[in-house]
Amino acid sequence: MKTSQLAEGLKGSEIIKIAGEVNALKAKGEVIFNQTIGDFDPDIFPIPGELKQAIVDAYNDNQTNYPAADGVAALRKSVSKYLSEHLGLDFATNEILVSGGARPLIYAIYQTILDIDDTVLYPVPSWNNDAYTYLVRNKAVVVETKPENEFMPTVADIKPHIKNVNLIALCSPLNPTGTTFDRETLFEISQLVVAENISRASQNQKPLYVLYDQIYWQLTYGTIAHFNPVSLLPEMRDYTIFVDGISKAFAATGVRVGWAFGPQHVINKMKALLGHIGAWAPKAEQVATASFLDQPGAVSKYLKNIKEALHDRLVAFYDGFESLKNAGFPVSAIRPQAALYLTVQFDLIGKTTAEGKKLNSIQEVTSYLLHEAKLAVVPFYAFGASADSNWFRLSVGTARSEEIATIFELLEDALQKLK
Repeated sequence: MKTSQLAEGLKGSEIIKIAGEVNALKAKGEVIFNQTIGDFDPDIFPIPGELKQAIVDAYNDNQTNYPAADGVAALRKSVSKYLSEHLGLDFATNEILVSGGARPLIYAIYQTILDIDDTVLYPVPSWNNDAYTYLVRNKAVVVETKPENEFMPTVADIKPHIKNVNLIALCSPLNPTGTTFDRETLFEISQLVVAENISRASQNQKPLYVLYDQIYWQLTYGTIAHFNPVSLLPEMRDYTIFVDGISKAFAATGVRVGWAFGPQHVINKMKALLGHIGAWAPKAEQVATASFLDQPGAVSKYLKNIKEALHDRLVAFYDGFESLKNAGFPVSAIRPQAALYLTVQFDLIGKTTAEGKKLNSIQEVTSYLLHEAKLAVVPFYAFGASADSNWFRLSVGTARSEEIATIFELLEDALQKLK
């Protein structure tokens, strides 16, 4: 029996497909190094102790009824203060909307900004924009980014399409690459958007908005700085809707507290939409998050520790790939910049296994790495890139430092078997 056309046409997650193969091998007793998941092993990366205790305290205080539709006032106040102190962004509490993580907020932005058959522009690889575009029944302009630009879109990528799109979906630091916008590129894109909106206003047309997902902004390393459109160009304030939250910087993916902020009239419509869906973050978790964000010492200490731990793992993986590359193996990696992801390349199409099987597709390369090297990584085609892209996302949120050397021993052995 068929369901709706929308449901019938919705593609399943490629990451979940790979996870199914991983789990099948684990069920047979095999040890698999699963670096596919954009999540944290809570035994390695627990949430902050102060946040955990505040959640317990909130439940003990019976904070279990409906939260306010736009988020509890204390949390919106804490978020407003946090943004001002850390990013110099001044947004009032009525310009902030709290939800159960970032996903409902992204969906709400699409639904609020776009009419059916409107057009959204998004770069690939990027996380889930293809699914949201499909769900909202929009048209898409898909810009495939290049490794020489570290897979970040440029103004040259966007400019040819600027007249024909209604929303530009951007993310920095980027999932899946862990790379970031530099100041100049993001400023140029922002200038382009402002100029286009001046033109549209003169013709009484609907504005062009930017969805700016910065959920990883606190996880940058070394000299890498996070930039946002509004700080670079204040005129972007009227056209930018931010997505943010505690999921990544505080390893709190399952706590489900995210927030959007932007123009009040947009936020109000998003609030109305999500009110019908009921995509609120649990009240106790909201109360607890407000308490935690108001403890700058605890926040700073936690961020210092998690950034060091993630960066150490990213560098260890990067150094391992550089060693393999220098030894002549067809692999490469982009130096880690942010988030919990390393962008790696396996140039293995056309290689032949020890059993005489030729690797003809990225799916076959992915499977070979899983079965021979016991390494699970996600190909960029799972994030909308072309099917022949030989770049992959490697996530370190579940990586144990003491196992990385073993991973590279197995990987080198698997690569040596190829001809």
